[in-house]
Amino acid sequence: MQGTKIVMEDRKNGRGGPPQVHNPIIADPMHEKQQKRGFVTERRMKYVLVTGGVVSGLGKGVTASSIGVLLQACGFRVTSIKIDPYLNTDAGTMSPFEHGEVFVLDDGGEVDLDLGNYERFLDLKLTRDNNITTGKIYQSVIAKERRGDYLGKTVQVVPHITDAIQEWIERVAQIPVDGKEGPADVCVIELGGTIGDIESMPFIEALGQFSYRVGPGNFCLVHVSLVPVLNVVGEQKTKPTQHSVRQLRGLGLTPNLLACRSSKELDDNVKEKLSQFCHVPSSNILTLYDVPNIWHIPLLLRDQKAHEAILKTLNLCGVATEPNFKEWIATTKVYEKFHESVRIAMVGKYTNLSDAYLSVLKALMHASVACNRKLVVDWVPAENLEDDTSKEDPDAYNTAWGLLKGANGILVPGGFGDRGVQGKILATKYARENSVPFLGICLGMQIAVIEFSRSVLGLHDANSTEFDPKTKNPCVIFMPEGSKTHMGGTMRLGSRRTYFHLADCKSAKLYGNAHFVDERHRHRYEVNPDMISQLESAGLCFVGKDETGKRMEIVEFPGHPFFIGAQFHPEFKSRPGKPSPLFLGLITAACDRTIVPASKGFGKLANGIHSAHSPMLKAHNGNGIHSSLNGVYTSTTANGVCVDGNC
Repeated sequence: MQGTKIVMEDRKNGRGGPPQVHNPIIADPMHEKQQKRGFVTERRMKYVLVTGGVVSGLGKGVTASSIGVLLQACGFRVTSIKIDPYLNTDAGTMSPFEHGEVFVLDDGGEVDLDLGNYERFLDLKLTRDNNITTGKIYQSVIAKERRGDYLGKTVQVVPHITDAIQEWIERVAQIPVDGKEGPADVCVIELGGTIGDIESMPFIEALGQFSYRVGPGNFCLVHVSLVPVLNVVGEQKTKPTQHSVRQLRGLGLTPNLLACRSSKELDDNVKEKLSQFCHVPSSNILTLYDVPNIWHIPLLLRDQKAHEAILKTLNLCGVATEPNFKEWIATTKVYEKFHESVRIAMVGKYTNLSDAYLSVLKALMHASVACNRKLVVDWVPAENLEDDTSKEDPDAYNTAWGLLKGANGILVPGGFGDRGVQGKILATKYARENSVPFLGICLGMQIAVIEFSRSVLGLHDANSTEFDPKTKNPCVIFMPEGSKTHMGGTMRLGSRRTYFHLADCKSAKLYGNAHFVDERHRHRYEVNPDMISQLESAGLCFVGKDETGKRMEIVEFPGHPFFIGAQFHPEFKSRPGKPSPLFLGLITAACDRTIVPASKGFGKLANGIHSAHSPMLKAHNGNGIHSSLNGVYTSTTANGVCVDGNC
């Protein structure tokens, strides 16, 4: 399973389309015999497409990631592609309320949060091209038309857009993303949205052509659908899935496997019915039922022999190994044995939408597992900490402060806009003055500088020019190289190097006494370099800076158990078994702090949901498979209850 050879042939379709690309094939035993006889065989890239039907939010991303884990466990190298049918070029300008968090890659790509799932599950380093959008495809085709690449032809959705989609998939599939040389063996593609959406039609057509183009044995389609259980009769209903598959087949794609989301395992008669009406063998119909956390999903697929069905479809049975899940099982089981917990107060503005902070939650989870603790996240809407709320809604105000004071540690994540800024400043001040472990990320670091400037330096109007352009004491300013006219892709993005300027600081020790560290960034504003000497003279310590020494990257408050702010986003590189050092430092320090009881009113319902009076915390579209936030228990001060949700 090494090198790859691509053979190019001219397409004689008279449409001025791109050349035909024949992909390499992974040799099976018959091909090995042919090689011994002197024949030359080519390896072909194998493709697994994951689509979704009936409704969105079923967990296509987790399913695609889990299939990748399953294939890796069978000895194959895997890469991933996410297709988002929206017209945006990337996810960078979208609100978290639209698609959850914006995940940032090493190359500065601002992409869908599902690519974060791929990186964490499969331990990959993807590129911006691993996220295909309608905007990117149309942009590339229009650029070719302007250059005259189509030689006067009428540019149409078919063949030009569909050919561009296929070219993009084949090109990106060849890029190694696992740190090894040569392309992967299998490319897992997730098509976002739901079958039948108008905006995804060009992709459906392109993928239908693509399945025919790469040929039998090189393409496997897994369709994720819903099998609801009606509470009135308690019966699993197959009709939504039947209609979804019928629509999919009508568009030119035939599923090889069905992954059915349901609250419980599918009955045998339900599988037989689906098999009869959807033309899929019952052995290839999988149940994705509710599990304690999403780490169980790859094991769920393995137990239902999903790997055997996929390998058979891709003609890989002869070269696959038995799936090795020893480490994965150990990680999954060890968390369920934890009894002691650690509480972290998450002070932000999107606290009713867990997907807005998905990577932060995952990083906290990875660190808590390393510390042998069960993670409890207390969601604290920053606005509820402000004085105005004490007058308008005293109950929300008291609940917010109760959770903040009852936490073992406080985290202020990144964000944009001035809503809730004063609440974040108050939370940061409380952490600094009361020796509560604190981690500020991106905006959180800037908030720490603003709070210190006001409280210690006595600059009561100190602020960021993002929130007050006319402030007389701008301790956070717009970066000189930034654009004030264009928003998309104009921030300081991607992996940047931070040099430690103080070897004895906590941050450097957490990173293994390294001289520098590469982390991912996403910001337009920075700490004002003209105020550094004044801040450091008062006790704040900027221990990490960029290569010029003028841009502040890490700040610490000496003498505090743990008070660190980072301009970068360490959560994006955290992995199961390899937690982010700064998050590990926060959780370690939080574990050493005496637990203070939080707000009252927490009860446990029969369905495992910790709740008092209100609905679950909302998870957007990243992980539709129900779990206790991957084992993370959460509280929200919107209603003062502890709830389980999906993150």
